[in-house]
Amino acid sequence: MEHVNRRTVLGLAGAATIATAAPASSKPRPQPHFLKPGDPGYAEELTVFNLVQTPNPGLVVAARTAGDVRDAVRHAARHDAPVAVLATGHQPSVPIGRDAVLVSTRAMRGVTVDARRRVARAEAGALWQDVVDKAARSGLAPLVGSTGIVGVVGYTLGGGLSPTLGRQYGWAADHVRSIDVVTADGRSSTVTAGSDPELFFGLRGGKSNFGLVTAIEFGLFPVTTFYGGSIVFAGADAATVLHAYRRWVLTVPEAMSSSVALMHFPDQDGFPPPLRGKAVVSLRVAYTGDAAKGAALVKPLRAVATPIIDGVAQQPYTAFGAIHADPVDPVTAHERTGLLRELTAETVDALVAMAGPDAPFPITLTEVRHLGGALAREPEVPNAVSQRDAAFTVFMAAITGPGGAAQARAAQDAIIRRLRPWSTGGMYLNFMSVDEASADAVRHAYQPGVYQRLRELKRRVDPCNIFRLNHNILR
Repeated sequence: MEHVNRRTVLGLAGAATIATAAPASSKPRPQPHFLKPGDPGYAEELTVFNLVQTPNPGLVVAARTAGDVRDAVRHAARHDAPVAVLATGHQPSVPIGRDAVLVSTRAMRGVTVDARRRVARAEAGALWQDVVDKAARSGLAPLVGSTGIVGVVGYTLGGGLSPTLGRQYGWAADHVRSIDVVTADGRSSTVTAGSDPELFFGLRGGKSNFGLVTAIEFGLFPVTTFYGGSIVFAGADAATVLHAYRRWVLTVPEAMSSSVALMHFPDQDGFPPPLRGKAVVSLRVAYTGDAAKGAALVKPLRAVATPIIDGVAQQPYTAFGAIHADPVDPVTAHERTGLLRELTAETVDALVAMAGPDAPFPITLTEVRHLGGALAREPEVPNAVSQRDAAFTVFMAAITGPGGAAQARAAQDAIIRRLRPWSTGGMYLNFMSVDEASADAVRHAYQPGVYQRLRELKRRVDPCNIFRLNHNILR
């Protein structure tokens, strides 16, 4: 068995008007803020993590303050232009063309932590590692995602499924205290459960449909360490490992979050020799209780087969990214998602046949993540996050070169069809891809009553649907 650092694993007619008319501002600010195609800095502001889709707006507003965001929205409204927002570009949705105004928030990285109140405040471009590192100094932790380079705001507005603390504390959106937002009328406001209950409901789970968020305040938790990481087994052991996993998750406490992933590594330099060119199965776990108890919980999984790599140990919370070891450099990833109500023996057999070592098309990653626990419970202050009845997520990412997209999508479609007998019919918004961003598909991210409530809110706060370059909720 080899121990390695898993970080190494893995144009319309109005466009000219939009680009040339700089928004008015009452305060002098450093320039340039407003960039049109060809301007220095334009392309840099549009860099994205997932290269499957690159934005091409007629105007980029490189926002440094909430005032810049407000100016951008007002300018777009005057020119009847749709508005998009970009922080890291991990989740592309719909094409962003020359008729659009895109607000880049990557410079808005401010983070503050109030240790006494156990809350953090993050600006629109802040990354999760920014928050984790600062909160750790006070012995606190946020409901972070699988990697520190994802933006805090987009992740949280889409629900926020934490692979470390989710089952113990629920969705990240459940713990939001207040949201600073610029709405379609160009006004800035701080929205809370008391100030505007419907808008507060919709923002937490509705992404950027109702305005552009400039800052968010949310709860932190007294967690400093976890017992976790990943255990990688050979692809030949996939069925054995997945069957053990489906039985094991029925026994674990809420302090244990986990997933299992079928993976296909390319035969390329940069990957550890034990994994290069191989099909493997990876167990990912995070337990926030006593390390000895965590080891006892994981022991049955360690025993099902001989690990290639065992990276599960007591770790500081700041090392959470080692659990999934997601890529840190931009990739072209074709993604699909679904939700399962159960993981049966037949479900496992179907997954192994379709995505395991002998799969007809080797998809890079097919992950099943355990839900339940606090993720299944309604929060104290209701929000739009739906599908709490699901027991597992299914997430697929096919990292391809040019020409591989059609095959990858066909293979993913086949897996989704094969899993239909165990599907809830719903989807988790933050995992929905470009191919799943149609208005009809977005409905599947919500319970019918919640979706209708969001439509009514949309009609009130964005009647012209200028915030439509997203997983759009129809008026």
